Order: sequence, then C-alpha cells, then structure tokens
Amino acid sequence: MAIIDARPALAINRDFVAQAAMLHDIGVFLTDAPGIHCHGTEPYLMHGYLGAELMRKEGFPEIARVCERHTGTGLTPEVISERNLPLPMGDYRPQTLEEQLICYADKFYSKSHPKRVRTIPDTAASLEKFGADSVNIFLNWAKLFEL
Repeated sequence: MAIIDARPALAINRDFVAQAAMLHDIGVFLTDAPGIHCHGTEPYLMHGYLGAELMRKEGFPEIARVCERHTGTGLTPEVISERNLPLPMGDYRPQTLEEQLICYADKFYSKSHPKRVRTIPDTAASLEKFGADSVNIFLNWAKLFEL
C-alpha cells in the first residue's frame, strides 16, 4: 500500500489491490506442496490457475486474472510450450497496473521462508532462470514502483 500512496499519479485502485493481494494465492491449498502444508493433488505451479478458477466460480473475474497472472513475471504461451509447463495454454502476463503491482510485490516473499524479504538484486537474480525477459520486466517494475 505504501507504493500506491507514494505514486498517486499511477491511479492504482487501492481497495482492489488490498482484496486481490489477499486472495491471489488462494489456489495453493489444491496443490501438492507439503513443505508449506498443502496436501492437494495438483502441481504447485498450477496454484494461480486453480485460484483463478475458484475466483471465477465465485463471481470475481478481476481477482481471477490476478491469480492466474502472478507466476514469475507472467507466463506466455511460448514459455508454457517450451518448458512443457502443466498449465492450459494461455497468456498469463499481468496487464493492469494492479496486476503488475501484486505480481511485483509477490516476488519479494516466499511461502517457504515467510520471514525473509528479498532485495531487488536478489529477486532479479532469482528470476534469471526464467530468462532475460523476465529479469527485464521485473527491473522495469522496480523503476515504476520502487519507493
């Protein structure tokens, strides 16, 4: 919320970000991630997509888009295909400033190390495995959003 307050010219919807930020990981309980106490059957990578399905069923399509678009810095059909990811083919890149802000903020935290906050350089380094495009997207967000 500090970013929203510090950047009023961006006109980011504060109430929506508060709601969507709380719900963007809702699908995680359906995944097989025992290290974070999730004992579902689906691959962890699907938690955003599964959360989006839940949100759409409940009548929250805007929050659904945040759920499905927060993995990495977003996933393209090409990346899904090239890496044979367990997701339906689609374009899961954040589009709105609200989606981008939640995706950006999410990169600084990990469910497996909840007390650790990553730095911008650490986060950029962690994204290198996804390619230069992912790192560049993140660094552009850092310029746009950083306090």
